Amino acid sequence: MRFRRWRLVAAIAVILGGLEAGSGVARAADLAGLKDEAAAIRMVLAGQVAAWNRADIPGFMASYEDSPETTFVGTTVAKGFQMILERYQKNYTTKEQMGVLTFSELDVRLLPGSNGVVEYAVVTGHFHLERTAKGEAKKDDGIFSLVWHKSAGGWKILLDHTS
Repeated sequence: MRFRRWRLVAAIAVILGGLEAGSGVARAADLAGLKDEAAAIRMVLAGQVAAWNRADIPGFMASYEDSPETTFVGTTVAKGFQMILERYQKNYTTKEQMGVLTFSELDVRLLPGSNGVVEYAVVTGHFHLERTAKGEAKKDDGIFSLVWHKSAGGWKILLDHTS
């Protein structure tokens, strides 16, 4: 009887230990997944910089959600993908006005929902434009905060607040 009890206790300990180890593996996988999501957003940002630096405003805008609800907040508020695109095209009419864009001090914060799935993120950072001409847009340096949403089309910007 004592031997059976000992085997039962040992079996329970092995099962519980396995579950705990499994949870550790799941947690490690979750952390790796979060790092992958942050890396995916950083890749989209790198694509934005590359598009900007080749004076490709439509390519730069590919990172924005193509929606009438997408919003840009700067000195004014522009609502809607098309309006934001037109704003960029009006303010930056030449490659010289666009210059060379760099981002720095990027902070990607993933926002898991109540189900634990990350569908939203907030990114903050600094921008700098090195350029030889200025059009409507006079500012060469500033900060930004971006609200991102992940959908079937990947990570897209829903709200851009740049100042």
